[in-house]
Amino acid sequence: MMVAMNAKLSNPATLSKPMGYSHVAEVTGGKLVYIAGQIAIDAKDESVGKDDFAAQVRQVFENVNEALKSAGASFADVVKLNTFCVDRVDRSNVAVFRETRDRYVNTQAPPVSTFVYVSSLVRPEWLIEIEAVAVVNS
Repeated sequence: MMVAMNAKLSNPATLSKPMGYSHVAEVTGGKLVYIAGQIAIDAKDESVGKDDFAAQVRQVFENVNEALKSAGASFADVVKLNTFCVDRVDRSNVAVFRETRDRYVNTQAPPVSTFVYVSSLVRPEWLIEIEAVAVVNS
């Protein structure tokens, strides 16, 4: 599987079958773009979706999208996502996260991903934070 022309995503047969992500991203060329952890704050510096996980997930993915665009990249170029979710969010909400994520990423060749539950983020109202790494043509 390929992402853009600069990374090969794969799932070795010797590993378990992943659900919504790839096990390996091999960068074969291009420029690396690192997106810092994005949280549910809009362009006006206002918090979005207090106590509303779905609203926060949408805002965070939009923020990642805007950050990618500013570097000449898109979600098609993303090879790695790191997601941090506070542990007070019910595990059933992972489905909400996946539905939103799948509107942005290539579900046929999804990026390498990690999803971690944490005790808290910097502000108590934040429920989720996402970092991304992309590879774009140099």
